[in-house]
Amino acid sequence: MKRILLLHTGGTISMSTDQRTGAVKPSGEHPLHKYSHLFEENLQIIEEDILQLPSPHVTPADMLTIQKRLERAEQDGQIDGAVITHGTDTLEETAYFLDLTVNTSFPVVLTGAMRPVDELGSDGISNLQNAIWTALSNEATDKGVLVVMNEEIHSARYVTKTHTTNVATFRTPTFGPIGIVSKHEVRFFQKLVFYEHYPVNQISSNVCLLKSYAGMDSTLFEALLDKDIDGLVIEALGAGNLPPATLPGLKKLLKRDIPVVITSRAFNGIAQDIYAYTGGGKHLKELGVIFAPGLSGIKARIKLLILLEQKLDSEQLNMIFRQ
Repeated sequence: MKRILLLHTGGTISMSTDQRTGAVKPSGEHPLHKYSHLFEENLQIIEEDILQLPSPHVTPADMLTIQKRLERAEQDGQIDGAVITHGTDTLEETAYFLDLTVNTSFPVVLTGAMRPVDELGSDGISNLQNAIWTALSNEATDKGVLVVMNEEIHSARYVTKTHTTNVATFRTPTFGPIGIVSKHEVRFFQKLVFYEHYPVNQISSNVCLLKSYAGMDSTLFEALLDKDIDGLVIEALGAGNLPPATLPGLKKLLKRDIPVVITSRAFNGIAQDIYAYTGGGKHLKELGVIFAPGLSGIKARIKLLILLEQKLDSEQLNMIFRQ
């Protein structure tokens, strides 16, 4: 008999609709508990309500709680796969955090729902079922942490939420999903070509995220100088460029040896040091910023939070982000 560890953390998948007001809110009991009969008889599901949080309430400390539970399951050696239900707003951040910090021999899969379980067209039960099938698949091993939504399997490293309400919200820009779940069959057509793991026992750093815009100046950069920050991620313009008026504040942050990581605010493509004009990628690179090709701003922030716990120098940070 196979054993699946099912960790519930909250989110829409665990919520129901108030019939009087129409408001979606947490239920007293996780509504998916009563659907265990949907799965095979030779499968044991070990359910735990490890958190009960709407995903905007989830912090890196909560992500670390999930990571530690998965590590304990690995040490026990009695689990064939783990599924985590999670709110969709920050699901991709938790998934990537776990992808970077969990080292398990069994598949780890995150899923959620865009509609509460009692709403017409609810996707939670189907997503949970597909996530469990994926976690049971031998092919899911050694593919990193996975996100299963709307019958698609995505890598935690690149997946992102693209729509506020649509059930097909989770997409992987540029690269696409790595597999599908169709009629109980789990099929992969891409594999993970690069894997990285970093041990963490705490998250103690403060990393901020800024999004660039036309006419941006140093106001926000100057404001951060008065705060106790340990790192900064910037979603820059295009392939990785900034308006020249941002440079005075940016230089001050760099002078304080605060790591500054550049991604692109564009939906597709990667950040690169291409342009040599003032504020262009090549100029920023010369100033000492770090480029994170392929990562979104929120993913780069998660990675920088974890890497700062490794006590690396700027050259090592730059090398790791370039991978």
